[in-house]
Amino acid sequence: MLPLVRRIRTHALASALLAVLAALTLTATAAARQQTAGKPGVQPGVYLVFPFENRGASPHLDWLGEGLEELTIQRLSAAGEAVYAHSGRAGQLERYGLSLSAKLSRATMLRIAEDLDADYVVFGSFSSDGTSLLLESRVLRVGPTSLLPPIRESGQLDSLMDIATRLAWRTLSASQRVYPLSLDEFAKKQQPLRLDAFEHYIRGLIAVDDDAKLRNLREAARLQPEWPDPDFALAEAYFSRRDCTAALPWYARVPKTHSRYVEATFATGVCGLLSKEPERAEEVFTGLQQSLTKNNEGAADLPEILNNLAVARARNGKIAEAQQDLRRAADMAPDEDDYSFNQGLLALRANDAKGAAEYFREAAAREPDNPEDRSFLILALEKGGQKAEADEERDSASEAFGPKGLPVIHWDPKDEIAMAKFDRVKMDLDTATLQLQWKPLIADANSAGHDSPAVLVRRGRQSLSSGKLDDAQTEFRAALSAEPGNATAHRGLAEVARRQGKLDDAVRELQISLQLRDSAVTRTILARLYLEEKKPELARGELERALKLAPNYAEAKQLLEHLHNGKPSDAKPEGGKQ
Repeated sequence: MLPLVRRIRTHALASALLAVLAALTLTATAAARQQTAGKPGVQPGVYLVFPFENRGASPHLDWLGEGLEELTIQRLSAAGEAVYAHSGRAGQLERYGLSLSAKLSRATMLRIAEDLDADYVVFGSFSSDGTSLLLESRVLRVGPTSLLPPIRESGQLDSLMDIATRLAWRTLSASQRVYPLSLDEFAKKQQPLRLDAFEHYIRGLIAVDDDAKLRNLREAARLQPEWPDPDFALAEAYFSRRDCTAALPWYARVPKTHSRYVEATFATGVCGLLSKEPERAEEVFTGLQQSLTKNNEGAADLPEILNNLAVARARNGKIAEAQQDLRRAADMAPDEDDYSFNQGLLALRANDAKGAAEYFREAAAREPDNPEDRSFLILALEKGGQKAEADEERDSASEAFGPKGLPVIHWDPKDEIAMAKFDRVKMDLDTATLQLQWKPLIADANSAGHDSPAVLVRRGRQSLSSGKLDDAQTEFRAALSAEPGNATAHRGLAEVARRQGKLDDAVRELQISLQLRDSAVTRTILARLYLEEKKPELARGELERALKLAPNYAEAKQLLEHLHNGKPSDAKPEGGKQ
């Protein structure tokens, strides 16, 4: 078996194709959804938008490609549609080894949309002579596959916002047989934007140079102070530098009604931990968790919040509560090692070396490629008087990581400041589970008493993310009863079976899914299952087929490389972090 490569972070949903669902932008309220209730012919779905191609316009207007992508996302989202944010598309392109600026064929766009389980792909082009502007939008329906006729809008360049609004409205009208909003109603839902502020915002988002990014975002915020998007982007730019002093005032400007408010609040709590203010951090994470539960009845906990809340509580001396939070987080993310690792740290601080060793052993099993997990396991074994086991683990780790591959741990429980550096704080919030909480609203508002296969599958994922395997299985089977050829439902059943320890059943479901729709993502998941079953040759075959479909697919390339190296491991499929 092979050492499991460090997995790309995914949430605990149905399959690895959902790796980027964390970036779904679902900002509509329940009231906005209910406006379409009972309207015949409405076909809600998830949209995936690509940058618009510059055809003949000056290179100075290249920013408009990403700008029109962002405008389309904002306009669809403001009208209550489910649409992937820019980061969702970017993350999937990264997995496929494609650059953000790559010109993609329609076939590639379709494959990416299928892997993300999007219902519609939106792409287009623009041209300008510096004064006038011509926009063209295309809609590619994913299932059944069909390319809708082009939609064109034109006008003066300085009326970009109005042109983009008309284009987005016509795009929705084309993809949904009877779109319920008039153009005026659609336009009233949009955030009024200044063109100069929007240009600075987009240039800031796409800037490679850090100073240029900050300069453009600050100018966008200055030009339109009531628009929170530049505020959040500025806060994120400073936070990426771990400059909480600069980031916090910008996070504070993000209103509670904004789609990024939860992320802004989460980052504020992280800053409390980084600034050694655990009381403040505990207050923020407790309030955030309570708010999410209150505003989304039945919402699942988010393990990142639970983890950071546990770290804050532990630093405040609330060990029992911290242990409970970490147990819940570990149960929700069965392939994540950080939560078990933090449980081990708590046990070590309580002088429970044997208990700590079990937690660190669990962490090492969840993430075999993390040498720190193994170092702490050895430390706990030694402190617990299990010298023979410690020596065995040290020899095994030396073989896996090299003679100097393990970090040296200086453990002094009396030095709280030094001990705090070992705590694993989650720096980013994976909002996928949170965003999917809105899916039932789509179903309630638009299904008129009928749950489509897509709604059943998404509800199954939500149950899966909450650890409700029986409920998830029921939803996936209901989807297959309605649509026997639903490849995504079979992938969902595969993940349920994998979590139940029924690897043969999981393999069978993935094989059926592949017969219905070939996918590099699904083949990579199947390869990981074969590795867990200690069938490396079958895994190799699946990875080679995956790379024929997507030659630059990063995870398949990494796994195949490790197969060629022939190192031992307990590799596991990527189902738990989806």
